[in-house]
Amino acid sequence: MSTSAAAWGTRRGSFVRNRELLGNLIRKELKVKYKNSALGFVWSLANPLLYLVVFSVVLVGFLGVAMPEFHFYLLSGLLAWNFLSSALNSATTSIVGNSSLVTKIYFRREVLPLAGIGAAVFHFLLQLGVLVAAMLLFSHQRYWDEGLLLLPMAMFVQLVLLAGMGLVLASANVYFRDIQHLLELGLLAWFWLTPIVYPSSLARNSRFWDVYLLNPMTPVVLGFQRALYSRINPVQDGRPTNVLVDAPVSWYAQRLGYVAMGAVVLLAGALLLFRKLDARFAEEL
Repeated sequence: MSTSAAAWGTRRGSFVRNRELLGNLIRKELKVKYKNSALGFVWSLANPLLYLVVFSVVLVGFLGVAMPEFHFYLLSGLLAWNFLSSALNSATTSIVGNSSLVTKIYFRREVLPLAGIGAAVFHFLLQLGVLVAAMLLFSHQRYWDEGLLLLPMAMFVQLVLLAGMGLVLASANVYFRDIQHLLELGLLAWFWLTPIVYPSSLARNSRFWDVYLLNPMTPVVLGFQRALYSRINPVQDGRPTNVLVDAPVSWYAQRLGYVAMGAVVLLAGALLLFRKLDARFAEEL
């Protein structure tokens, strides 16, 4: 057997082993999270439902926000946000939380934060299925146009973005344990800087719109909203109400493309940083 063929066989075997390890770790994450839980995966729906109730009462009931089917608009953005929050929290603590495994055996440690993100993907798909079912059940007047193509695009872009951020945060948290606590504060501020609970058209009409677009989650959330909620100028009390950014689907896709390019660069840099810091993980833990 030639040297190149042997090297390919070694890399292929390593890939298969890491893929199996990643799958096992994702299953472990899901089992541990809901161990001895009577409701199990149903709990993954509690967070978006609580947000829905609170914001519906406050914004619609108390402040009188006029937006047709506000609950579907809110859940479209929350779907992307909960994916971000769950994935980053799991990835950040993944190496420290598996310190006994890291210090005893050698394996590609990248699979630990990626497993946390993989578990978040499962919850995301579950919440997405429930949201789509609710839209069909309650006759949400969605326009099934080309905007639906933005959904897989936004999902892929967000996944690449989370992989890069997760690797950076997970490796940094080994050396600076304050990272996991700072993340909670950062996510809180980030949430309000992303047009989720208020109309994205409101952000578009503000003088800070260019700053909003520097937030990588803004195009992602806009993509989810355009794909799922879809109603740009729905009629409220006989008058059209501007909710989404009034722009062609290509405009949304272009913004997602910019985030995708940045996410790829971030992921490449994150892998280099992770492998550089990986050598001292066992010592720090």
